[in-house]
Amino acid sequence: MRFSIAIKNGLILTMDKENRVIQNGFLGISADKISYIGEEPEDFFSDEIIDANEGIVLPGLVNAHTHIPMSLLRGIAEDISLKQWLEEYIFPIEKKLNSELVYIGALLSCAEMIMSGTTTFCDMYFFEDEVAKAAKEAGMRCLISEGLFDFPSPNYGSNIEDGYRYTRWLIEKWKDDPLVNVAVGPHTPYTCSEEILRKSKEIAEEYNVPIIIHLAETKAEVQQIKERYGKTPTQYLNDLKLLSPHLIAAHCVHLSKKDMELIKENNVKVVHNPECNMKLASGISPVPEMLSMGICVSLGTDGSASNNNLDLFQEMDTAAKLHKISKMDPSVMDAITVVKMATIYGAEALGMEKSIGSLEVGKKADVIILDTNKPHLTPLYNPFYSIVYSAVGADVAYSIINGKVVMRKRELVTLDVERIIKDAKQWAAQIRAWLS
Repeated sequence: MRFSIAIKNGLILTMDKENRVIQNGFLGISADKISYIGEEPEDFFSDEIIDANEGIVLPGLVNAHTHIPMSLLRGIAEDISLKQWLEEYIFPIEKKLNSELVYIGALLSCAEMIMSGTTTFCDMYFFEDEVAKAAKEAGMRCLISEGLFDFPSPNYGSNIEDGYRYTRWLIEKWKDDPLVNVAVGPHTPYTCSEEILRKSKEIAEEYNVPIIIHLAETKAEVQQIKERYGKTPTQYLNDLKLLSPHLIAAHCVHLSKKDMELIKENNVKVVHNPECNMKLASGISPVPEMLSMGICVSLGTDGSASNNNLDLFQEMDTAAKLHKISKMDPSVMDAITVVKMATIYGAEALGMEKSIGSLEVGKKADVIILDTNKPHLTPLYNPFYSIVYSAVGADVAYSIINGKVVMRKRELVTLDVERIIKDAKQWAAQIRAWLS
């Protein structure tokens, strides 16, 4: 057997349908795909051999909802109402956004995500071609979408037709790329006219790509849509025939039983963002109820400005504990389910479950290795418990995406992190000047 990369001496969590766990396992990678999983073969050759040193080998994590350029707005304003946060800080800054700022913010986030075990992310923001360029430079897999709104965009201006043209251009530009995928991104039901929502559906169907939208994030949004249309945001989207297996709905905090039934009937994919929802006091999404109904619920961090990091290990820990206390039931949101939300459910949400999200022969080689030889991960009785309740992003020693090592022994291979941090600090000074 010959491999381009061989990983040996690892505790492999496949996250496949049988949820196989392989003790002292061996994983072989050939080009961009997994070609072998099991016991170490007697005779093999490999261009690179990685000793996992009894660490945990698992699929790369999937951040199913974020706004990665907002890393440059991390900590800009805290402990205030969402309305004040948006109107006095975020919106004034976003009016002055440009492609260079978005690119640097995206690179900063790519570095952070790789170093904390995320190998795939789903993004919505402005100047998304710059996000794609940053992801490509970092070697990350992504699904991106340009935000479409009723109000002017710092990218395409006040003419929404230019927004549609930009979206089509993005799809065409990146359609054959092995890492970059493009979706259509109507922002929310309350910031998009019916015409924008219908046009988004039309473009998505024309190109057979997903739609990404924020849905039922706050009580105010639900009330606004009810006053405007006499129905909940979910029911409104259903009437417009937007609910479908290709709709990725972020947040889904304030849902009625009927809303959840519509989501289930239409196989809508939901993204849970617990830390952001807690920080902005948006509420608690009915995730246990949706999971019990068989709805695909994945995990996202949202943007760094409202989290304030992109560490999916912390997000898993928060997701598990939040719902336990909310339901006053310690059995809710068990560790295996939460790890699935960050891996195979995330891949399913993005329409990538046939290629990523689990470690199986023939799938793309998106793999991370956790260094478990640390005090806070010792002893290790159950790897799922340790991942959800003990591990942090800094425990990731190796990140491999599409068969290429992008972080080796905590050192980034594809990005110059010192240069990125220097550039980010310079932009932070500019942002301070804008606010003053």
